[in-house]
Amino acid sequence: MASTSGPRASGTGRLRGRHLPRRLSQLYAGLALYGASSALLVRGGLGLEPWGVLHQGLAELTGLTMGVISIIVGAAVLLLWLPIRQRPGLGTVSNVFVIGIAMDVTLALVPDVHGLPARIPLMIAGIVLNGVATGLYIAARFGPGPRDGLMTGLHRVTGRSIRLVRTAIEITVVITGFLLGGSLGVATVLYAVSIGPLAQLFLRVFAVPATDGGGTVVTPGTPEQAILRR
Repeated sequence: MASTSGPRASGTGRLRGRHLPRRLSQLYAGLALYGASSALLVRGGLGLEPWGVLHQGLAELTGLTMGVISIIVGAAVLLLWLPIRQRPGLGTVSNVFVIGIAMDVTLALVPDVHGLPARIPLMIAGIVLNGVATGLYIAARFGPGPRDGLMTGLHRVTGRSIRLVRTAIEITVVITGFLLGGSLGVATVLYAVSIGPLAQLFLRVFAVPATDGGGTVVTPGTPEQAILRR
């Protein structure tokens, strides 16, 4: 059998290196845009995505900013990876901090708006940009976010379907956040039904060329599992 340590292997390494700047750019642009899009949904005032409901409820309870709460929750979820033996990547750790920081920066820059003519465009922009952001950072292939990793880890440990595990997690998150004072609304429903198709679309748009020079690779494993939401 031919060895893989010759020219083909070194060529693959060069291709990986060639795409690294693009992948890093996609990762951090996607995470920053994700935080900004979540902030736009907050300013739209018509409801939040499931984890945003929890973040807002905890922010109301503690007096901390939503960005800080997002970081704390992300770190707490990451700790839950330990018993299910999930392994974080650069994207996992970056997800915890970059999204929260970007959210607080955007909330500081974008003022509250009043009236549906202003709120509806913010809601639509928040949902669409969230789909763009998801496609960017997942296609960068630096590891799942803490929440997605929890989902896939529980799927592996329990044997339950991805869809069932994700639904159970997000129902729990939404109910808890709502009871704490988080916002549910039309944006929550629109997000739930549209984010999967949007993320799938942008995963293909931002797919990084495969390292073997043929086709493209969106992400190792099954990226479709990570966007059954969401």
